[in-house]
Amino acid sequence: MAFVTDVFARRIVGWRVSSSMSSELVLDALDQALWARTRPKSLIHHSDKGSQYVSIRYTQRLIEAGVQASTGRTGDAYDNALAETINGLFKAEVIRRNGPWKGVDDVEFATLQWVDWFNNRRILEPIGNVPPAEFELLYYKSINGSARVA
Repeated sequence: MAFVTDVFARRIVGWRVSSSMSSELVLDALDQALWARTRPKSLIHHSDKGSQYVSIRYTQRLIEAGVQASTGRTGDAYDNALAETINGLFKAEVIRRNGPWKGVDDVEFATLQWVDWFNNRRILEPIGNVPPAEFELLYYKSINGSARVA
């Protein structure tokens, strides 16, 4: 699985499941995130140095989208702490709890359900004990009086 998370609201904005960790997997998750969001003028995409994230195709897609790439230091999990947290929660709450799995399709459906729950119902202390979607909604209401989520 690959997740793209908006650091501001801790909202998962892109995700994909595959039987292999390939550039295509992370490109699909990135494209979903780019499609779903209005991008500010300066956007930074942070990842580890996994081969799929430093591949020519992935790097080129970030450049095309006007997104600055940032990779953590080799072997330093703290550089990518949010991603590691999301991955760890997903593995504990979905993969280990509900396995063994019959196939990728079953994992994909469970991931869809978990991402919906995470974004819309999971209470997160770092953002004020509200779910990510609610945090965004409150933010946009505070800056322009509307509930528009970009």
